[in-house]
Amino acid sequence: MSERTRTSQIVISDREPGLPFSKGLLASQVMVTGLSPYRAYQVAEEVEIRLLERRRASVTSAELADVAIEVIAEVAGERYATNFVRWREIENLDVPLVILIGGATGVGKSTIATQLAARLGIVRVVATDAIREVMRAMLSSELMPTLHVSSFQADKALREPPTKMADALTLGFREQTAAVSVGVNALIERAAAEGTSIVIEGAHIVPGFFETDAHGDRILAVPFVVGVDDEDRHRSHFAAREDAIAARPATRYVEGFDGIRRLQRYVKSQALAHGVPVIPNYSFDQSIAAVIGLVMERATARTVAPPAGGAVGATGTNEQRTNPKEGKTA
Repeated sequence: MSERTRTSQIVISDREPGLPFSKGLLASQVMVTGLSPYRAYQVAEEVEIRLLERRRASVTSAELADVAIEVIAEVAGERYATNFVRWREIENLDVPLVILIGGATGVGKSTIATQLAARLGIVRVVATDAIREVMRAMLSSELMPTLHVSSFQADKALREPPTKMADALTLGFREQTAAVSVGVNALIERAAAEGTSIVIEGAHIVPGFFETDAHGDRILAVPFVVGVDDEDRHRSHFAAREDAIAARPATRYVEGFDGIRRLQRYVKSQALAHGVPVIPNYSFDQSIAAVIGLVMERATARTVAPPAGGAVGATGTNEQRTNPKEGKTA
């Protein structure tokens, strides 16, 4: 019997009618530990090899999880194995995750948001720039001028001159953020009402402007701010952005770089004042690992029940249940 044939016979026995083991699905589940896709797939391959060596045609989901934890600990270390155990517990949460990612322009919020959502299985990612664009269509520049400029140019759109002691850029940015936060808070309310997890990212996610406490236990909110302290590294992000997105030339960001840095200091000060974590973004893998660690820390505190034996690495389920990450029946 070929190895390919034997592999196809590995099923998750406690998931009727016997769901086949999937390396790809297991790898995606392992990625929630903070491991890169490549290393997560290495783990899944090693799990498959061990199952074949043990001549296991079927395993329970708990047994498969035990093998996965064993391999993760050996391949990546105990910290990642612990993360996998914690994520299995977090899957029992019956409330949606609402992840709010703030930070100045060019610090890497969008990249982190996209990858974080993919690893956590969250299908809704919204940028505050999109909210602002909708509001621009509804409110003219005469009515709300700060909405019609970039965040780091908000000082040019103030309707009234600032006092001598006030910083015009910060005032303009606060006015713009207050307007966009109306849309942000509406998204949070909708996530709570629908039980749908969401990632909201953008320069307008400023601690003190969005409201999560009002929703109590209806959501699990995880706000954080991304920062890049090194100016040269921060500036280099705009060149990389231009290469990836031709419609976003680096010139205007470089010209407004001093303003961007000032706004970063303001947002970080707001984070400090409101007890919101600041995640430095120097290494993408380290940043993602730190963010996932933060999410797990917050979620573990809310977990009230032990894992119910979800089908790790199985291509489906034997029952319908509401998945708060997707807002639909899985």
